[in-house]
Amino acid sequence: MSRKFVTKALSKLKIKKAKETKETEVDYDVIIYVGEEPNIKEFYSHSKTLRNRSDYFKKLLSDKDIEKKDGNYVIKKPNITPQIFDVIIKYLITGQVNVSNKSGIEILNIIIASDDLELNKLVKLAQDFFIEHRKFLQNDPIEILQLIYYNKSLKNIQKFCLETICFEPEILFDSDKFVNLPAPLLEIILKRNDLNLEEIVIWENLIKWGLTQEKTLNDDVSKWNQENFIIFERILHKFILLIRFYEISSEDYYYKVRPYEKILPKELQGEILKFHMISGYVPTFNISSRRYVDSVLINQKHTAIFVNWINKKDDERKKYDSVNYKFNLLYRASRDGNTAEAFHKNCDNKGATIVVVKIKGKNQIVGGYNPLDWVQPGTVGIYKNTQESFIFSFDDYKNINTCKIGRVINAAQAIIANKSWGPIFGSNYDLVMDTNNKWISNPFTYPDINIPRNFEIDDYEVFQIVKNNCPKRSGGQ
Repeated sequence: MSRKFVTKALSKLKIKKAKETKETEVDYDVIIYVGEEPNIKEFYSHSKTLRNRSDYFKKLLSDKDIEKKDGNYVIKKPNITPQIFDVIIKYLITGQVNVSNKSGIEILNIIIASDDLELNKLVKLAQDFFIEHRKFLQNDPIEILQLIYYNKSLKNIQKFCLETICFEPEILFDSDKFVNLPAPLLEIILKRNDLNLEEIVIWENLIKWGLTQEKTLNDDVSKWNQENFIIFERILHKFILLIRFYEISSEDYYYKVRPYEKILPKELQGEILKFHMISGYVPTFNISSRRYVDSVLINQKHTAIFVNWINKKDDERKKYDSVNYKFNLLYRASRDGNTAEAFHKNCDNKGATIVVVKIKGKNQIVGGYNPLDWVQPGTVGIYKNTQESFIFSFDDYKNINTCKIGRVINAAQAIIANKSWGPIFGSNYDLVMDTNNKWISNPFTYPDINIPRNFEIDDYEVFQIVKNNCPKRSGGQ
C-alpha cells in the first residue's frame, strides 16, 4: 500500500525549519556546487553539520588540500543533479527524507548519489521504498533496467527488477518501448529459467525486437532474400540458442518459427525436426527448461497464489513467497494413468499436496490443498481432520485475478482417504474423483465457489509441497 515516505533516520536530531533556513542561507562555511552547465546550483551548509552526519564529508573536509574561497570550503559534485542533491542536503540537515513525489528514476538516482556520498541509511531507505512500490518498474521498465544495469550500487534493485519482470513479463514485453531494450539486457532476461512466459511468445517478441534493429528488413519474411536472412541471423545470433524451441508446439513451430528457420544453425534445425517427428526422441541440444514448475496446467503465478493461500494470505496476489517452496510433480493423469490406483501409488505418503484439475473444454482449473496425506491406513476410507485445507477455482487459468478460494468449514471432515477413489475433499464430496474416474462437486464441507457439479477433465496433476530452508526473498505489492 502506498504511503508517504517520511523517515526520521536520526531520531534525536530536532532542528526547526527556521534554523534550517538560517543555516543554509546565513550561518554557513561550506559551498557545494552541484551539477554541470547549464544546470548548476549552489548549496550552503555548515561543516560541523556535514562532519557529524556523513563520513564522506568528514573525510573531505579534513583534507588539507580542500579548496577554499573567502574563508568557505568549496566542494564540487558535478555527477549529481541539483534536484537530487536537494533531497540529500535536507536529509543531512534534518535527518528526514520525503520522496513520495519522486519518480522511479529519481529515486534510483538518489540511491546512486547516496551511495557515492556513503549515506548507507539513506540508500537502504530509498531502496526499500522503490521495492515497496512496483509501479515504478511498471511505468518505465526500459529506462529503469538501463539505469540499474550500468550502476553497481543498484545490485539489490537489479535483482528485484529482474525477478519482478520474470514473474510478470507483461511489464516489459507489453511495453511500447520493449524494442528499445539494449541487447545485453535482453540477453540477461532470455537466459533466465524463471521467465514466466510461453516460449512462442518469447520468440515472437524476439522477432519483433530484431526487426526494429535493422530498418531495411521487410516485415514480411516471405519477401526476404538470402542476404536478408544473413543480416537477421547476425542480429539475433547470440539469442537463438536461448530460445527453448522444444517447448514450442509443432503447430506454432510450423507457422511462427519455420518462416525464419534459415537463421537457425543447421544442427539445431535437424534436432527440432527429430523432436517433433520421432516419438520419445531426446534432443542432443541440452537447452534447460524455462518452466518454474513441471506442469502442463499451471505456472509460477499460480504457485505464488497457492503459497499465499497456504500461508493464509488470501487477499494477496503478486508476491514471490513461492520461491521458498518446491512444487514437486508427483502425478499427471495423462502420463501416469487416470485411475485411483495410479493416484494413490504416486501420491500416498508424500505429505502435503495440492491437486490441480483442468475442466474439459474450458479455461477453468479447480483443485484443492491437503496439508496431510492421502494414505488410508485400514480397509475402509477415513476422515482426516485439518483446518488448513482449502479448495479453489480459476475461472480462467490464464487470468490469476479470476481465482476463488474456499476454506474448510468442518475441519473434522476436511479430507477423505479411500484407496478406491481419487482425491476427496469434504464429506459430501465437495470435490472428488469417484470410483468411475468421474469428477463431482457438491458444496457442503467447503463454501460454494462455483465448481461445476459434474464435469469431465482434460488432465489433472498432483504436486508435493515442500518448503525450502532458505531466506525469504522480498517482493513488491
